[in-house]
Amino acid sequence: MPNKDIVLFALSTCIHCKNTKKFLDQKKVDYDCIYVDLLEGEEREKAIEEIKKYNPDLSFPTLVVLSNGKVVVGFQEDKIKEVLGC
Repeated sequence: MPNKDIVLFALSTCIHCKNTKKFLDQKKVDYDCIYVDLLEGEEREKAIEEIKKYNPDLSFPTLVVLSNGKVVVGFQEDKIKEVLGC
């Protein structure tokens, strides 16, 4: 699935997802963004399974730091800064 340590699971139509992506870009964070609503079939099922490991409610955006398992659900600037140290 993701190639990077930081993964943003998002929906292409979600304003909170767009705001999170914009914030990460402004902070020059290296991350993978996976638009779950644009995936199909088995690829989509795998992404949903992965999200549920970190966020059983399956809400978006879900930001995951794979190396330490830290998760931020929703667009929460302060928590993102804390988790990423930026």
